[in-house]
Amino acid sequence: MKKILAINSGSSSFKFKLFTFPDEKVISEGMADRVGLDGSTFTIKVADEKHQEKVDIPDSETAVTILLENLKKYDLIDDPKEIIGIGHRIVAGGEEFKDSTLIDEKSLQKIYDLKQYAPLHNTAEADVIKAFMKVLPGVPEVAVFDTSFHQTLDPVHYLYSLPYKYYEKYGARKYGAHGTSVRYVSQKAAEIMKRDLRDLKLIVCHLGSGASVTAVKDGKSFDTSMGFSPMAGITMSSRSGDVDPSLLAFVMKKENLDADQMLKVLNNESGLLGISGISPDMRDLRGDMTKLEGEKKKRADLARNIFINRIIRYVGAYTLEMGGLDGIAFTAGVGEHDFGVRERVMDSLELLGLKPDSAANKENATIITKPDSTIVGMVIPTNEELMIERDVVRVAGLK
Repeated sequence: MKKILAINSGSSSFKFKLFTFPDEKVISEGMADRVGLDGSTFTIKVADEKHQEKVDIPDSETAVTILLENLKKYDLIDDPKEIIGIGHRIVAGGEEFKDSTLIDEKSLQKIYDLKQYAPLHNTAEADVIKAFMKVLPGVPEVAVFDTSFHQTLDPVHYLYSLPYKYYEKYGARKYGAHGTSVRYVSQKAAEIMKRDLRDLKLIVCHLGSGASVTAVKDGKSFDTSMGFSPMAGITMSSRSGDVDPSLLAFVMKKENLDADQMLKVLNNESGLLGISGISPDMRDLRGDMTKLEGEKKKRADLARNIFINRIIRYVGAYTLEMGGLDGIAFTAGVGEHDFGVRERVMDSLELLGLKPDSAANKENATIITKPDSTIVGMVIPTNEELMIERDVVRVAGLK
């Protein structure tokens, strides 16, 4: 039986799903974690059973080799030749890649060269591609870029009000992220609403550790909250979101920080963690899930309120710019499971005719608005790996 691998790489890990072709059934998933670090593990799920082992994984090639060994061990493949295609999520495609692409040595080098836009991710993702090229030579590999969905943005939306020469010389512009997720969720939203995606005005709130809000109009990305990097936009788990640049210069002088140190603060010490002083995890800040009291509760509530406020700002702006709103979809960890966040965001849209269904919302139902609501609220679990698998089939021309 033919199979396709979808790979979602991080800076020191990669998740995988193994699909059968052409029926798109997931027969296994798992991850290689802490690649190149102490305490590395490999996890594989077969049927409903999860197997995890502590194993030394010094590099990407070792991780790929261990993956293939486990696929054989658990009778998921008899021969590596059963794998007819491999898809990889790549964070940054810059302006170079406007669509998913078949990988060769030239395009692989371009992915490495684009590391300046996502230094922690692109290099690691390219290393995994290179490892698969070595271990499974001749198998078509397809790069699926988080940024390509947002290449439909108008210059009014993607350019910053900086000297134009910085865009011409360095590609200084908004690229966005979460494009693969938004592409899946918007298509699914249209199916749920029984409407043509090209006729809809949608907003997708991808609310996870990284979080973004994207406006989708005429089936295309209209605008998105993340910017040149995934740091911009709304408040996130440990990322700051939008900050006045002059404030950063002020803090850098006061704290004697260089640019790299300031970026570390913005990426790793800010957001929900920085405001609450407790945790980057929204579950640790929810009143119905914790017993926080006094100052800790005040700070936790403040962090949640700021997180929700920033979402509402973008939702409101995008609704006005698109000239209305037909549906709003919530996805990723917080979006799929935190009914309180969804409730507050939907409340802000009641003046436009959105009518929340509180009971459905608390149950994490698919449709969380009443039947006579002019705006449809939805909870849609994202499935980036399925989009990656489909792009492998499309781009590699698999039959």
